[in-house]
Amino acid sequence: MLVPDDLGMNALADIPDVHRVRYSLDEPLSAAARAAQVLVPPALVGPRVLDLIPQLPALRYVQLLSAGAEVWVGQLPDGVLLSTCRGAHGGSTAELVMAGLLARLRNVDGFAEDQRAHRWNQHPTDTLQDKRVLVIGAGDLGHQLERRLLAFDAEVTLAGRHARDGVRGMDEVPELLGAHDIVVLMVPLTHETRGLVDAAFLARMPDGALLVNVARGPVVDTDALLAELKSRRLGAILDVTDPEPLPAGHPLWTVQGLTLFPHVGGACRGMTERSWRVAAAEIARYAAGESPKNVVRGSY
Repeated sequence: MLVPDDLGMNALADIPDVHRVRYSLDEPLSAAARAAQVLVPPALVGPRVLDLIPQLPALRYVQLLSAGAEVWVGQLPDGVLLSTCRGAHGGSTAELVMAGLLARLRNVDGFAEDQRAHRWNQHPTDTLQDKRVLVIGAGDLGHQLERRLLAFDAEVTLAGRHARDGVRGMDEVPELLGAHDIVVLMVPLTHETRGLVDAAFLARMPDGALLVNVARGPVVDTDALLAELKSRRLGAILDVTDPEPLPAGHPLWTVQGLTLFPHVGGACRGMTERSWRVAAAEIARYAAGESPKNVVRGSY
């Protein structure tokens, strides 16, 4: 199997029947690498990694180090398994959402400006307590965020692709929007979620509500969101944008009511180690003849 870094080589060392071959996208594949049945792509490299696929005629399984798989869906030959790293980044992504919400609601930026100006500006702020939060995406990320929100005494509604115990269906989202103060997007990018948040979606959110996107940029119609932000009817917290990276001069840099992060939801200390723990468990299942737990099926 092809392994992109030394940490992975060590993480997979104790799995029986796994022959590890270190590789680099910047160097030609060796003969041993071209015979690999399993590929672990490097994290955050973008679509250029797809150039490896035609060079791997024996490929049977791709194990990602990311939770998102949109680059890979529909790009693999029939019969090649694709498994994500679901479970590695949910906690840190939920943590970033909490950081953004608490900073906005408790006016952290405003108080920081007062500190720099030596200004004692005592005044009340908003609170996360009793806020009604709709979390769209009921996988690992959604449940990780729910647990943290409940600890802050917020009210949480989860919505997923299909309704089930404790989760509302996506078909119910339009009617749920008006009853929530905060809407958090934690869905994968698919043909179903691309452009999910359009002008009609945003219009259903109540005045003063917050939209939080830690999914993928194209889930939100940027122009529609900018219109709402410029009117100051809604606020937003974005960890992802469309386009991304956000180019200099783009209106999202300066629009009022927006807290912007540069796609760092999972980027924190221990990220790579957590990713390899999940990946190693998935690869061990595959090597033992079992199906990995995070296999992407259908349209993701």
